[in-house]
Amino acid sequence: MTQSDFIAVIDLGTSKIKGVVGRKNENNVISIMDSEIIDSGNSVRRGMVYNIEEAGASIRKLLTMLENSIGDKIGKVYVSLTGQSLHTLEFRERVMLSSGGIVTQDVVDQLNSSAIKYTPDLQKNYAVADVEYYIDSKTEKNPVGVTGSEVEASFQIVVGRPNLLSNIEKSVTGKAKLPIADYIVGALASAAVTLNEEEKELGCVFIDFGAGTTSVSVYKDGILRRFVVIPFGGKSITKDISALNFTENDAEQLKIKFGKAIETHESPFFSSPFSSKPDIDLTELNRVIGLRLDEITANIIEQIHLSGYENKLGAGVVITGGASQLKNLTEYLVQKFKMPVRRATAKKSYINNAPELISNPSFTQALGMLLIGEESCRLVLDEVIDRSNDNYQSDKKRSESKQNTKESKKNKKSQKQGFLDKFGDVFGNMFSDDDE
Repeated sequence: MTQSDFIAVIDLGTSKIKGVVGRKNENNVISIMDSEIIDSGNSVRRGMVYNIEEAGASIRKLLTMLENSIGDKIGKVYVSLTGQSLHTLEFRERVMLSSGGIVTQDVVDQLNSSAIKYTPDLQKNYAVADVEYYIDSKTEKNPVGVTGSEVEASFQIVVGRPNLLSNIEKSVTGKAKLPIADYIVGALASAAVTLNEEEKELGCVFIDFGAGTTSVSVYKDGILRRFVVIPFGGKSITKDISALNFTENDAEQLKIKFGKAIETHESPFFSSPFSSKPDIDLTELNRVIGLRLDEITANIIEQIHLSGYENKLGAGVVITGGASQLKNLTEYLVQKFKMPVRRATAKKSYINNAPELISNPSFTQALGMLLIGEESCRLVLDEVIDRSNDNYQSDKKRSESKQNTKESKKNKKSQKQGFLDKFGDVFGNMFSDDDE
């Protein structure tokens, strides 16, 4: 990338839609140019675009805000891919070698190509998340150059509903009128910018607490072993609180200001911060929060069990995401998981400015997307000219088409008139005065 290039990302969250623009240097360190955030309204539900018109209008507004701030035009964007249907699926492929054969890069490329092309039944292959190689049934991290008779690869592929992208495309390219550079699986982006290699190696549960969903990733021996999206998040807790006769807006404020994952010894009542509202029972508020957290946690524990790495995760639990900011959540999870829990945000080694974004867990996913993105998203003059030419050629074709249609109609009219004239002459002679 040149010095003027930049990467632009859009994170389609259930609660907020975030946009971030940043530049990378030769060491892959990011400098944030600008970030903007806008309320999602009801356009995104559980990580999936629900209202195309509303989402498209919000994205267009967000892009305009970013462009005005950086003083440059955005030609395309990276977009987050989330949603409750996403999960990993294991796919294995093997290649037989001649006796004493050597694994070449071509063999590895052949295996990787098979994973990319793999199409599961009733689902779509969205990304190859990780891979583990085996040579003659022995694990090998770097297989190229190693001798053996057989090489096998075990891939973790992120799959989901086939139509998961359609509404995103309609919102971004259709309504917001902007090409998509690529889709980035949100949980993979968050993990890339927060987790240490030691944590992946020792084994950990990485939990991204979002508003609409909770993503769970299990790592061991440096490899992603299991990934799944649970359809509950911070907004589920907010809706539970609103059932205590509060508006959703008031319920969200109560959760942020006074809600706790574990109740402490305080006065069980406090004065409502909202006009015309009765005093609120703290015990009841936190009981409601706890019930939903218990459900989310039970789902996470089940996913750890299904991964096959229960009691083998030396690095414990790492949490991030906007909903991870609930008070006392770390202490609550330590009790539930019986493992150490670390609250994580983007690592400072990846970003050399914008400390307010680095320390904000709700921006972890967007910053991870910047780290993964490679193509420049800056609109260059050639693209503007090309688009202009495309529009000109399109207008020209439409004009020529209209002209041809007019001439065709004129010719048909002329031919029709000539035929009628001849037809008239025949009948005119039949009833002429001479005949009479």
